[in-house]
Order: sequence, then C-alpha cells, then structure tokens
Amino acid sequence: MMQHWYGQLGDRVSQSIYQRLPAFKSRNFRLLFGGQLLSMSGTFMTQQLTIPWLIYDLTRSPWLLGLSGFLQFLPTLLLIPFSGVLADRWSRRDLLMLVQVLGISISITLTILSFLDALTFPSLLILSVLNGMLKGLDMPVRHTIVTETVENRADWSNAIALNSVMLSSSTLLGPAVGGLLIAFGSVSYCFLYDSLTYIAAIVTLKAIRIQPTHTTTAEGNNTWQQLREGFEYICAVQPIRAILLTIALQGLVGLSYIALLPVFATDILHGNASTMAILSTAGPIGSISACLYLSLRRGLLGLERLILLSQGAIGIGLIGFALSKTIGLSLPILLVVGGFKILHIASSNTIIQTLAADDKRGRVMSFYALAMVGMMPFGNLLAGTLAQAVGAPGALIVCGSACILGTIWFSSQVPLVTHWIKQETNHPESMGENTKQKLRIL
Repeated sequence: MMQHWYGQLGDRVSQSIYQRLPAFKSRNFRLLFGGQLLSMSGTFMTQQLTIPWLIYDLTRSPWLLGLSGFLQFLPTLLLIPFSGVLADRWSRRDLLMLVQVLGISISITLTILSFLDALTFPSLLILSVLNGMLKGLDMPVRHTIVTETVENRADWSNAIALNSVMLSSSTLLGPAVGGLLIAFGSVSYCFLYDSLTYIAAIVTLKAIRIQPTHTTTAEGNNTWQQLREGFEYICAVQPIRAILLTIALQGLVGLSYIALLPVFATDILHGNASTMAILSTAGPIGSISACLYLSLRRGLLGLERLILLSQGAIGIGLIGFALSKTIGLSLPILLVVGGFKILHIASSNTIIQTLAADDKRGRVMSFYALAMVGMMPFGNLLAGTLAQAVGAPGALIVCGSACILGTIWFSSQVPLVTHWIKQETNHPESMGENTKQKLRIL
C-alpha cells in the first residue's frame, strides 16, 4: 500500500515538473543537464577562483592578473569560429566527448603539480592557455547540442533556459565548493575535484543517444566558405547583428569585474581566499534566480526588452560595486549584477538559437560565443590595464559607463528586433522575403 502511494506521488511530482519544465521529458537532456552541471562546476572553480587566486597570490600584480586572463581566453577567440563549422558538420556529442577527455588530462596535470607544490606563474599561464583552447572548441558545441537532446521543438526555449540554469548553478557550486576546499584543505583539492567531475560528464555523454542529423556536402567541405556563409547570414539579419554587438560589449566591459575580484577581495575589502570565494558565489546566486524565471517563462516576445533592461542594470551595478567599501554592500550588488548578466545572455541566446536557420545554427552560435567569450581576453586586459593605471574601482566605473552607453544605442534597435521576433514566430519555417528586405543591411 505504502509503495503504491509513493509511486502515485512520484508520478504526480514528475508530471508537475514536466508540465512546468517540459525539456526534462527528454532523457538525453536530463543526462546532459546532470553531467554538465558537475563538470562545469569544476571548470568554473578552476578558471574563476583557483587559478586567478593563485596567480594574484604569486604575483600581487593586477596587470599580470589581467594579462593571464587575456592569454587564457585568446585561444578561445581564435578557435570558436572553427568550432561552429565543426558543430554544423560532425557529431556534436562526439565533439563534446573529445573536449572532456582532453580537459581531464589538463586538470590531472594541475592536480599533480599542485600536490607536489610545483605550480609557478609560467606553468599556470601555459595550462590556462590550454584550457582556453578547449573552451574555444567547447562553447558552440555545448550551446547547439542542447536543442539536439530535446525531441519537441516547442520545448527548445525551455531547454535553452534550463541550460543557462545549469551553467549558473555551476558557477555557484564551483566557487562555493572551492572556497570550502581552500578554507579546510588547500587549492590542490580544488584541482582534484575538477578532475573527478570530468568523469561524470564523460559517463553521461556516453549514455546519450542522438540520431545523426548532419550531412556533409562537397560545398560544405570548404571550411572557409562555410565560415563566410555564416558571417554573411549574420550580417544580412540586422537583429542578430544588433544582439551580438550587445553581447560583445558585455564580454568586453560587462564581465570585467570577474577579472578584478582578487583585487577587490584583498586590497579593497581586506579579505582572503574565503572572501574571494564569497564574492564569486554572489553573482551565480542572482543568476540562478534569473534562470528560474526564464525557464518558467513562455514565448520569445519581450526578451528583447529584457536585454535592454539588463544591459543598463549591469552598468549601474558595476559602478555601485566600484564605489562599495564593505562586503555587506558589495554582495547584494554582485547578486543583482549576476542576475541581470544571465538575463542578458540567456535572453540573447534564446532568441538567436530559436530563430536562426537550422543549417547555420552552429556557425551562428559560434559567433555568439565569439562575441561573448572571445571579447573577454580584451576585457581582462583592459580591466587589468585600467586597474594598474587608475585603480580597480576606477576601472569598473569606466566599464560600467560603457555599458550604459551601449544601452542607449540598443534602445534604437529594440523595435527592429521585436518586429523580427513577431515575423519569425508567425512563420517558423523561414523568413519571408519582405522581412528579409527590411532586415537586410542597407
């Protein structure tokens, strides 16, 4: 009797979850979500907490901290477009599996060197660059495989939003666990945790079963031609171009505070590694709240206004964080910035990935990733250079002001994006010729 009651309760809970979060009905998506949640938590722990903290602890130089961020993401900038071509031609699951296997080898190397107390600034820099190369191959594939794991196209927007939930949860889980490992152990255990989480990703990817959907034609064999076709498509559809420009601005200046968190944790707030971990988790907490809202939201219309609101709020938040002198004020500001950051990124992702042409989605998402992460090397270098010249607070005031100027510009593009969404949701198969003419570059 009790077993029957538990079974009925489980069925009701499952039905309720599937009704509100329909992407979870797909077994492949559930596997991808769980495996990547663990794997990305280790990645974010390494990239956003452990390595930056070690580099600043070794060098005590904001400029070298910014330089390391620049060099870490420079390979990402170079490789992302080619990853988009691969994502349109080859199995995305196999590509993601390859990235996980290469990633665990780098993570194990960091773990061994750390336990041997043999990590130096040059070795951290080299291994960070190798991680950046993998990130360049990984990002477009990670974004585009999401829709492949969901059978019903009507559930794509929910899957994309839940993918953002997964990423935001990872950015929260990773630094939070990292802070505990550093406080009660050492940074060596952070690298060990990262190595172990790759295993979860490899196992779940192995269990995913996706029907092959990519075909390679003679014309498609020309990588440069495919890159040009993707670029021409983005240039021809002005709303995509406008959204990508706002993403690029956020990558350049909107995410600049992340590179300077070690400086604020030690020099401004007079804290330690635990302070750094607390600051690192504030943004992801806000991100999760924003993602939960997006995952329960239905429809694309209105997301363009969220992009506009988020861009302005990020700029104001950066200026507020720059002026704060206490952790009690800095934490809620980063909470708000993190929430609006993910609203901006996830809304842009949902619009572009849902409405982009099917045969160009991988390349479009590669340019999306290029606009966001590809600009981060220059943003890190800019933030480090400005912090060296005018101090970390002054650097964020400049970056926040640039975000606000970008908001003013995008406000003129919102009506065009709204018109595009209305046209495409009314005619999902293809864009009408009249609409193409309106949206084409003059």
